[in-house]
Amino acid sequence: MPRRSVTSSIAAIVALCVSASAGPASAQDAQRGAPGQFDFYVLSLSWSPSFCADAAERHAGRSAGGECGARPYAFVVHGLWPQYEKGFPENCQVPAPRIDRGLVSSMLDLMPAPHLIFNEWDKHGTCSGLSPQAYFDTVRKARAAVTIPSQYRDLAQPLNVTPSAVADAFVKANPGLTANGIAVECSRKRLSEVRLCLSKQLQFRDCPNVARRSCRSDQLVMPPLRGG
Repeated sequence: MPRRSVTSSIAAIVALCVSASAGPASAQDAQRGAPGQFDFYVLSLSWSPSFCADAAERHAGRSAGGECGARPYAFVVHGLWPQYEKGFPENCQVPAPRIDRGLVSSMLDLMPAPHLIFNEWDKHGTCSGLSPQAYFDTVRKARAAVTIPSQYRDLAQPLNVTPSAVADAFVKANPGLTANGIAVECSRKRLSEVRLCLSKQLQFRDCPNVARRSCRSDQLVMPPLRGG
């Protein structure tokens, strides 16, 4: 066989092998970012007094309004985030389907800032594969599935805690939750968020990649509820 023919045949075989090996990976990659194609949820609960304390420092003591007004919020929903086992999708529909003001108003008891609700829908809700109404219904159901430990429900004085102690309290209060299914976040030595992993059926499940990102500080402060 002429050298050119041999070379061409080898090149064709190599190209075929590369194409075959790349095929499944490309198909899998195509699913990433597709609405509804994810493995589980992270429910992020923000400790509102810490958020407001940080906001007051950023704004030189001026009130941030909204969530940081007169009402004494404790844990509020930051978001319900579709996740992969490693990584997460975001902004899965651009432009995102609009949500009406009535739906926004109905969520203010859990997510006390309209801009937060709009942002969470655009960035995370669009990846759920659900309509706006169904997504925020799921947010409400996810929050209802979590019991807040009694010691954090009506905090009247600053409380010094460790991330592990907060995680343990949530584990004890929520049957089925384990230390591998929760992460405690911090900001400026304050406890900022608790993140819990839930299946698509809103059952607690382990998520080692999320849990290992928990705050490493030895000591955190939980500021009290406003008016406490």
